[in-house]
Amino acid sequence: MSMNSWMMLRSIEQSDKVAKHRLSRGTTKRIVQFARPYRADITVFLITVVIDAVIGVATPVLAGRVVNAITGGGSGAAALVVKIALVIAALAVADSLLSLAQRWYSARIGEGIIFDLRTKVYDHVQRMPLQFFTRTQTGALVSRLNNDVLGAQRAFTSTLSGVVSNTIQLALTAAVMFSLSWQITALSLALLPLFIYPARRVGKKLAEITRESYNLEAQMNATMTERFNVSGALLVKLFGRPRAEAAKFGERADRVRDIGIQQAMYSRTFFVAMLLVASLAQALTYGLGGWLAVTGSVTAGTVVTLALLLTRLYGPLTALSNVRVDVMSALVSFDRVFEVLDLKPGIEDKPDAVDIPSGAGRVEFRDVHFRYPSADEVSLATLEDVVALDRKENAPVLHGVDFTVEPGQMVALVGPSGAGKSTTSMLVSRLYDVTEGAVLVDGIDVRDATLESLRDAIGVVTQDSHLFHETIAENLRYARPGATDDQMWEALAGAQIADLVRGLPDGLDTVVGERGYRFSGGEKQRIAIARLLLKHPSIVIMDEATAHLDSESEAAVQRALTTALEGRTALVIAHRLSTIRNADQILVMDQGRVVERGTHDDLVAAEGLYAELYHTQFAVTSSDTPYREENVEIVTVPAGPVEP
Repeated sequence: MSMNSWMMLRSIEQSDKVAKHRLSRGTTKRIVQFARPYRADITVFLITVVIDAVIGVATPVLAGRVVNAITGGGSGAAALVVKIALVIAALAVADSLLSLAQRWYSARIGEGIIFDLRTKVYDHVQRMPLQFFTRTQTGALVSRLNNDVLGAQRAFTSTLSGVVSNTIQLALTAAVMFSLSWQITALSLALLPLFIYPARRVGKKLAEITRESYNLEAQMNATMTERFNVSGALLVKLFGRPRAEAAKFGERADRVRDIGIQQAMYSRTFFVAMLLVASLAQALTYGLGGWLAVTGSVTAGTVVTLALLLTRLYGPLTALSNVRVDVMSALVSFDRVFEVLDLKPGIEDKPDAVDIPSGAGRVEFRDVHFRYPSADEVSLATLEDVVALDRKENAPVLHGVDFTVEPGQMVALVGPSGAGKSTTSMLVSRLYDVTEGAVLVDGIDVRDATLESLRDAIGVVTQDSHLFHETIAENLRYARPGATDDQMWEALAGAQIADLVRGLPDGLDTVVGERGYRFSGGEKQRIAIARLLLKHPSIVIMDEATAHLDSESEAAVQRALTTALEGRTALVIAHRLSTIRNADQILVMDQGRVVERGTHDDLVAAEGLYAELYHTQFAVTSSDTPYREENVEIVTVPAGPVEP
């Protein structure tokens, strides 16, 4: 009975939240289709639930007969009592076996559904466009894979079994009780409203403080996530704020502690009320039943049966009084999961997509226009924690961009911030699709190519290359899963970092730490370049790979880049103009257009935007520190975890 009362309390807590959620059309139909692979298991599971409910009602009836046999006496009374006791024992054994069977099928169905939902959502999210990740709250997305998936799983275990079991048990119990004595049954049920109304009041109050607790815990989790990563911890230490941070965190934790005490008391009050009402109902049953038994209206066994059945009546009644909320809660969980699955990935293979042939590495832009997708095209309001998404169409970023990078050439993209350089590079690896025009790799429109072959042909090194919290070997094999140790050492040597890795106690098995923070910026960049060399792409896109490095690290990375670019087509986004003086072609971009193109000497002589940028930069660098023209800075599509 305590479990049923807890389920009712949980339903009351969720009632407001569930009532405000509008289900999408066809949710129920999709759930049925989703459960189809488990229909045999669900059928067997429900059969065990039904049999278990029947046993639950049969046992009190048999107990009453034992009492009647004892009080009735007679020559065959002893044998009858033994027989009934043996039947009760057999039912107890059967009930235990059914309980194990229910748990087996419940786990099989529930864990299977969790596996299916999580893998589907995870795979789908991986295919979402980059802008989806820039807009979405990571915690909200993870919640869909955890809390909502578990809520959906309960639809086929707790909710479904509870509804079936409670309905059958309530119907059988009520029927038997009314058949034995309608007077006692009616009097016992008269106390039920005295419990349900206060329970709802308690539940609503508990829901309020629970929501506050969830919000505070979410804030604490967000704080811990930000402060416990390397960058956040460093900022706290540099600004000397540990005490202030601890005090701020302590205020929230203190309120959570107070709420925990209130929750404990409200919950205990609820359970005490439940037990009190049930005990009072039993007292009435024994009182009225005993009086009727003394007067000869009913037997003593009937009174015992009614008292035992009463304990099996209140639980189902209270649970079924909130069955709509339980069912809606499960449907809402499914609906929130389907919300994510219904988001269009945006970048997908066409049915007739072709592979890009390995080799050449020719890149061509043909009258390319591009605007970033609007929020409602790539995201959900619930994942951004906003009331509604912005439906306004974004302004165009690129306007008629035309250029060609021949195999083996290095073409540099330069220009002021916001000119569209990084956006242009993203279109090559198809992190986004053009709005108008076409981007071709080796003569094939990237939209007509398979994503796998496109990723194989293109390698990227970003300004802040990301390393997973795994070993060096695992980070390298992310580009080439089947790579041997010899191949990895060769790539590390080409990236000018093999000696450093050999000097580590664990060598290739060294764990790099969160985001690679166990290594310096230059070391991390060289590991990323080794990863690119191991991939062996025909096209390399670089994005300010040395922007934040000291002179010594920058020189080491530049040597590694020389190896990485050798014999490959290179698209370079450069901030320091001296680093791309030897580029085969320099494209000067401004406000989404290519406004100048040519070699370094030609563009300086033309005295246009490039010359202005170059002279301004030269003046700044020469007034501070000598400008190092031998440095070669390169960049790639800044696309988060874009690298192979």
